[in-house]
Parts: sequence; C-alpha cells; structure tokens
Amino acid sequence: MRAQFVLAEIGVGLRRNLTMTFAVIISVALSLALFGGALLMREQVSTMKDYWYDKVNVSIFLCNKADAADGVKCPKGAVTAQQKDQIKVDLEKMDIVETVYYESADEAFKRYKEEYGDTAIASVITPDQMPESFRVKLKDPEKYKVVATAFAGRDGVESVQDQRDILQNLFDLMNGMNIAALGVMGLMLVIALMLIVNTVRVSAFSRRRETGIMRLVGASSFYIQMPFIMEAAFAGLLGGAVACVLLLVGRYFLIDHGIALAEKMQLVNFIGWDAVFAKLPLVIAIGLLMPAVAAFIALRKYLKV
Repeated sequence: MRAQFVLAEIGVGLRRNLTMTFAVIISVALSLALFGGALLMREQVSTMKDYWYDKVNVSIFLCNKADAADGVKCPKGAVTAQQKDQIKVDLEKMDIVETVYYESADEAFKRYKEEYGDTAIASVITPDQMPESFRVKLKDPEKYKVVATAFAGRDGVESVQDQRDILQNLFDLMNGMNIAALGVMGLMLVIALMLIVNTVRVSAFSRRRETGIMRLVGASSFYIQMPFIMEAAFAGLLGGAVACVLLLVGRYFLIDHGIALAEKMQLVNFIGWDAVFAKLPLVIAIGLLMPAVAAFIALRKYLKV
C-alpha cells in the first residue's frame, strides 16, 4: 500500500508540473550529453596521441650545399661523409633510440614530388636542394629533447625537428573544444539544478496540505519527502536516457554514417563503440543521482515537516 501511494504521488506530481518536468529532462539531457561528449573527446585525443606519437619520428636534417652557401644555418659548410657516419654511430649508441633511417637527397626529392608534385614550387625544386636527413624512431617520443640537445647546432646538422609539433596544434584545438564543451556543460548543469530546485519548491508548495495531513497522522519525514525525490530522480533518469541516445546517435552520424568522418579521415584512429557504451552507465548514474540529491537538499528548505 505504501509503495502504491508513493507511486501515485509521483504520478500526481509529474502531471501537475509537466512543463517544468519536461524542462528538467531536456536540460539534464543536454548537460549530460555534453559531459559524455567531453569524456569521449578526451579519450579521442588520448587515442590519437597514442596512435600518432608511436609513429612520428625525430628528423635530423643535414646541411647541404644550398645551406652552406647561405652561410646562416650552416656556416661551417655542407655535411661531410665522416660527419654523417659519426652522427649515425652516435644515434645508434643512444638507449632511447629504437631505429635510425637515413634518407638521401634523391629519396627526399622523390618523396617530395609524390606529396607535392601538383604545386608550382615542385616544378622548380631540384634534388640537390633537398636536405639529407636521419629519421629517428624513439622508444619514448616524450624524450625528444634528449636528441635535440645532443645534435642541434652540431657540425653538419641544419636542424632537429620533432614531428609531434605538427600534430600538437591539432591536439591543442581538440583540447580547447573539450574545455569549451565542459564549460557549456557546467552552465547547463547549473540551469538543470535550478530547474530541479524550483520544480521541487513548486511541487512542495502545491501539496503542502497533503504533506501536513501526512505529518499529523505520524508519517516520517523521509516517507513524506520520498515522492518528491523520486519525481526528480525519474526526470533525471529520463534525461540521462535521452543523453545516452544523443551520444549514440552522435557517434553513428559523425563517424560511421552521415558526415562519415571515418571514411573521410582514414588516417585518424577514431574511438570505437566500446568507448561510447562504457560511458553510458556513468551518464545514467549521474542523471539519476544528481536530481535526487538536489531534491533532497531543496526539501530541507522548502518542505517544513
């Protein structure tokens, strides 16, 4: 009988505040969808870093005749065969180095023509203008500075470049988008909490006579408050469910179909469905608990029993 009464009171409360309940559901859904999206974005950035950092190299570009003629980057002239051999030996001695690959000027020219053959500048570039280089694969890409310190400014070395710098701007952009999503999520969360508190206040005021009678017949405070808490929890649960649907639909249309980023950006290792499904229980749990806790705190102020 008590369970039926509580359920009946929940239904009455939801019907009386249908518009505000709907607003709570939408605001909770949007805030949790942004929360889940931010978590997935962070995991995507981490996945891309692990994927690309494992593939990028440290490039040691050697001085050629053009650099020597310039007299700025290579004041001591073009690299000699002895200097190249010594650089290779020193690289292979380093514990952090996994592999060392030498790229000649002809190989660099061929690769440049394959990548930029349609550009105007590619038609005037000659093999002797291309720099020789060592492509160094590190066991730990984070230790790039060890190589840079050891070889930058060395005779025969024009520059030392970490290819991670090329990707870092992309990662910084994605991290910035992630922070923006968290900021909007925080704003939506505050709006959702304000709506929940206001909904509870209105509901408690509209049923003050019933709660007063229940108090007179000996009902406990928790039993009186339970319908209000359950109403907020139910609205939050619906909002969490909607947020889960938004995350699933977003993953489906953004990556697999619709925009189909997986087809257009095949070099990007996108997160899989398992990552999305792993976040759904957390979204549901927060959607259920957050409104319930907010309602419980609000009732201590607005429901004097």
